[in-house]
Amino acid sequence: MPRRHIRVTGAPEAPLRAALTALRTELDIDETFPPEVLAEAERAARDPVLPVEDATDVPLFTIDPPTSTDLDQAMHLSRTGTGYRVRYAIADVAAFVEPGTALDAETHRRVMTLYFPDTRIPLHPAVLSEGAASLLPGQTRPAVLWTIDLDAEGRPLAVDVRRSLVRSRAKLDYAAVQKEIEEGTAEEPLALLAEIGRLREALEVDRGGISLNVPEQEIVQRNGGYELSFRAPLPAEGWNAQISLLTGMAAADLMLSSGTGVLRTLPAAPDGAVGRLRRTAHALHIDWPHHVSYAQLVRSLDPSVPHHAAFLQECTTLLRGAGYTVFRDGDLPDIVTHSAVAAPYAHCTAPLRRLADRFASSLCLAAAAGGPPPEWVLSAMDALPKEMADGSRRAGTVERSCVDIVEAAVLEGRVGEVFDAYVVDVDERKPGVGTVQLESPAVIGRVESENGALPLGERLRVRLTQADPVAAKVRFAPA
Repeated sequence: MPRRHIRVTGAPEAPLRAALTALRTELDIDETFPPEVLAEAERAARDPVLPVEDATDVPLFTIDPPTSTDLDQAMHLSRTGTGYRVRYAIADVAAFVEPGTALDAETHRRVMTLYFPDTRIPLHPAVLSEGAASLLPGQTRPAVLWTIDLDAEGRPLAVDVRRSLVRSRAKLDYAAVQKEIEEGTAEEPLALLAEIGRLREALEVDRGGISLNVPEQEIVQRNGGYELSFRAPLPAEGWNAQISLLTGMAAADLMLSSGTGVLRTLPAAPDGAVGRLRRTAHALHIDWPHHVSYAQLVRSLDPSVPHHAAFLQECTTLLRGAGYTVFRDGDLPDIVTHSAVAAPYAHCTAPLRRLADRFASSLCLAAAAGGPPPEWVLSAMDALPKEMADGSRRAGTVERSCVDIVEAAVLEGRVGEVFDAYVVDVDERKPGVGTVQLESPAVIGRVESENGALPLGERLRVRLTQADPVAAKVRFAPA
């Protein structure tokens, strides 16, 4: 599921760079690894636990942003009669991280890779995440290799997963993939990404699932300041995500059938959260008739349209109740589905960047082999939901703080200006305090009125009273 990523083009100017550095210090985020962890990672990189099976003849390829080097997934797509075969290789992090070591303990402390507009703080040392464990082209790597056979409509017929040696043939990026597919020059394994991706998208609609095409926010330096813009995702990014979702759903089914697993679950959104989202839609001039469902509305939006992009960013608030649910010995939990996926689902495709995926992969391998889960997995399972929840909260704090810092940087120097906005939230205990969404730029900020309650859901002219990147604050008052 998407998070709200912000990217600064070019090197950030000193005030923004200083604010982001201060944020990392304030949150006690280590940008370096302890020496003993680095030493263990170096040893593991030289001598991983390698699988017996060799699948290096499968011509896999990766699709990632051009600058990415931590490559979790590689795929190969082919036809099988009237259906399809998906081969999906996932980096086998368990081949490098020995349980009970300092490296293992450090991953439990970090939990996940943290993304800042100017850098990222990885879960694993670079010698693994960008080197020996990454599915880089032309390199033989240990992987968890999924084989999923689909029928003509994209529904799974058979699933197999096993440890294998793999070798990616090419590192592709989304723009180049999209261009080749649109021009009809893509070879069949790549051209099938669009065919299978569209079939899976249609099945998602049928089951009531939702994929948010959340744009990436870009902060562009211009004329001595910053401007906020959105980069809409390409269709190829959505098709690629469908392959990952397919694998995560297959993993969940496999663990549920075995009676032991770790799921990514999300209950239905509460009415209050949906109500707030309706007010945001009104603020952004998005027509949302009451007879139209949330899922229908989301599918009708165009992320290349600025106010649609801003609304899709706010839709991520409905994902905040997601969590990790563990179960064992056939004692299934009350909730086994993810409401946005509209099916059981597990995180298993990004083990270089997310701790839980290493455990899910090992559980799936055991289930597919018909054997018991590894003891190191069982002994750590009970603590995993809290670890992941704490890590997700930390990532959420980073995300929100970065948004605040960047939006303050965008508005810095414009204190005193008046903007058109809509009131999208009001504090029930303090009706003069709330949240406004600007029409332009797409900024959200706190508003405080000294003259009575704010008009919830209504248009309001507001004056910018504070925009401080260092304090990460944007404040408005009714004009």
